[in-house]
Amino acid sequence: MSSLIVLAYDIADDRRRRRAARLCEQRMLRVQESVFEAWLTPAELRRILASLQDEIDPRADQVRTYTLALRDFARRRVLGKMPQAVPDPDYYLV
Repeated sequence: MSSLIVLAYDIADDRRRRRAARLCEQRMLRVQESVFEAWLTPAELRRILASLQDEIDPRADQVRTYTLALRDFARRRVLGKMPQAVPDPDYYLV
């Protein structure tokens, strides 16, 4: 079962940051410059984190993930332009 994951990074080097962004964009929606959201299974999250681990310098960079409950997602507040919605493959709105 998938969960809504928020991934944020602070990567010091431009080259590593571009590589990390490309990895995240393959499966996640960029909602800020260094913040991504996606509905992921635990296996998908592990694969993304393993790929990012190979790209970052753990002495200078940091990647964080947060799992949001659906009720928490509904309570979020966004000021400014919203990116496209994060589709949940288990739920459909008609």
